[in-house]
Amino acid sequence: MPQRTIRLREETHKQIDEAAARGGFASPTAFIRYAIQQQLAAGSPRRDGGEERLAANLEQLRREVARMHRGQQALFAYLDTLSKTILTCIPEPSTDARPQAVARARERYDRLLKTVGKALSGDAQAAIEELTAHVE
Repeated sequence: MPQRTIRLREETHKQIDEAAARGGFASPTAFIRYAIQQQLAAGSPRRDGGEERLAANLEQLRREVARMHRGQQALFAYLDTLSKTILTCIPEPSTDARPQAVARARERYDRLLKTVGKALSGDAQAAIEELTAHVE
């Protein structure tokens, strides 16, 4: 019969001796053979489904982040197109009216930021507040 030799810590060795005595085995070797047979008969280690659930949750989160990323890209593309259209279609004010137009534009801009800030919530609101803190 083939033989294998393994090294065990003293603590493990004592636990095997105690388990063999409690289990009514003829020797610790008989207990080890029985434990090995039980493990081999069981096949691969059993899983409780936790790994599969975790993998499914991670996949769902990945899909959600990808969806949000696409939505954010679409929003920026829309904003870029809108900005280009507005800047192309609005004529420059005359030299005399420029200071007054700039003052009105700043007022409108401030109102826009306040309106956007009220519409946002959570982290987005904190981000817009941080951005508006740097506006002159």
